[in-house]
Amino acid sequence: QLVESGGGLVQTGGSLRLACVVSGFTLDDYAIGWFRQAPGKEREGVACMSTTDGNTFYDDSVKGRFTISRVNAKNTVYLQMNSLKSEDTAVYYCTTNVSGRDYWGQGTQVTVSS
Repeated sequence: QLVESGGGLVQTGGSLRLACVVSGFTLDDYAIGWFRQAPGKEREGVACMSTTDGNTFYDDSVKGRFTISRVNAKNTVYLQMNSLKSEDTAVYYCTTNVSGRDYWGQGTQVTVSS
């Protein structure tokens, strides 16, 4: 199970930190990522972190502004979002793949107002 939190309403240029608490499996055994879906648009990948070496990958639209991290002891992955823009408004989901099956959280709404 994955449960996201931390979304909300923020002004342009502001920051938010999203959290995804994982249960039912050990976080450090699997790669994990954040996706987002804006109204009327397809779900898109934002950031992900590998399990073997901790390497991170970001979509070009968020590079330099977003940071994915995890605390294995808390089985939690974070998405620090800085310098938010109106185009970052979306529902954000964390996701992972365990034994060939994709798991998704319920999502958390992020709204950036100008």
